[in-house]
Amino acid sequence: MVHYRKMTLEDVPAVHAIELATFPTPWTLDSFYYEINENKFSHYLVAENEVGELVGFCGVWLVVDAAQITNVAVVEAVRGQGLGEALMREAIRVAKEANMDTMSLEVRVTNTVAQNLYRKLGFQDGGIRKGYYTDNQEDALVMWVNL
Repeated sequence: MVHYRKMTLEDVPAVHAIELATFPTPWTLDSFYYEINENKFSHYLVAENEVGELVGFCGVWLVVDAAQITNVAVVEAVRGQGLGEALMREAIRVAKEANMDTMSLEVRVTNTVAQNLYRKLGFQDGGIRKGYYTDNQEDALVMWVNL
């Protein structure tokens, strides 16, 4: 059984470990501390399994009336079990509660698994950001949904 909750300062090292294992250009540890301590727009959710281990997280910025997903990651050993979808649904719930009108995100143009998940949640293609990813200059597909 997995439950979802707001990320705390104590969660930062585990979230950063998931980030490091997931992304070719991961955020720094300090970036996550900044998000929790300083960024008044950020809201991070974590997925915690029955023994208290973090198995995923999702970050969202809530700015004026638009929500922006910053990152979503699930531990490799539990991918394909619906945790990413559940984290996104939680982020959407949080955004709706904060009266956001839209939500957007960027995803690698080659990441069709993630794109299919986002489309399942109602996201639409919004455009391309050329050379968005710094590790290989891959383009990003911008996706958005009305909330």
